[in-house]
Amino acid sequence: MAAGLVLERPQAVLFACGLNSVRSPMAGALLRHFYGRSIYVGSAGVRKGKLDAFAVAAMDEIGLDIAKHKPMTFEELEDWEGLNFDLIVTLSPEAHHKALELTRTIAAAVEYWPTPDPTDTEGSREQRLDAYRGVRDHLMRRIRERFSDFRATQGN
Repeated sequence: MAAGLVLERPQAVLFACGLNSVRSPMAGALLRHFYGRSIYVGSAGVRKGKLDAFAVAAMDEIGLDIAKHKPMTFEELEDWEGLNFDLIVTLSPEAHHKALELTRTIAAAVEYWPTPDPTDTEGSREQRLDAYRGVRDHLMRRIRERFSDFRATQGN
């Protein structure tokens, strides 16, 4: 989607990645933290993964608890609460492809935010955790940039 096409802030945002175990739950927690209940936030994956302990640890470092997150697929999310999102932010190529397929049947804008998968990182615990911190901080910057206009006009 071209920049500038979204004039109003979205009412409901879905973050999507491959497994819904690292990137999308992190992004969802960050958006909820910054904007509370003013934007409905969901997350899903193309496939169902298991919540990653390094993702939990990286978010815990900034005071956000995602330990109770239950990874789910797009299909499970649709069955559970529906896919009533006006913006889908995809964080991996496979999630982007899936979201574009969904726009055939739902009216949602799709934005692709390429985000590295920290699960591929090898090394010590600290080196691996650093990769998750990098993803967390990247998502935090993107969320602040994307939704900054709303924050500035939130009280109006």
